[in-house]
Amino acid sequence: MAEKDAGQHIGYRYDVNLVPDPAKMTPFLKRYIALMGWNDLNWLEDVHMGFEEGKPAVFDRNINGWVTVPENIKLPEDQQSRDMIARELLVKFQMSRRHPLVDLKKAHGKLQT
Repeated sequence: MAEKDAGQHIGYRYDVNLVPDPAKMTPFLKRYIALMGWNDLNWLEDVHMGFEEGKPAVFDRNINGWVTVPENIKLPEDQQSRDMIARELLVKFQMSRRHPLVDLKKAHGKLQT
């Protein structure tokens, strides 16, 4: 049902190779998960490296758009490691001041800071 609502399938339900390998977690993700008090990747499990117009990218559901991987980042050969980089990039982008939701918060937030 969730897959139908989202309009996409959850890949790791069908391919066990897509289940995140904790051994390939980036140092940033390890610190992030520890800070958040999580035991696993939780909501990041279905984030994978994809391609937008032939360039490596990660999809950000919050803005319904692709975030292109900077050209200076060398991507590893294996999908698991690329997915970990995609997860790190997505979290960093969502926490950055460049994320479009920051402007929305400033424009429409009830508490202006």
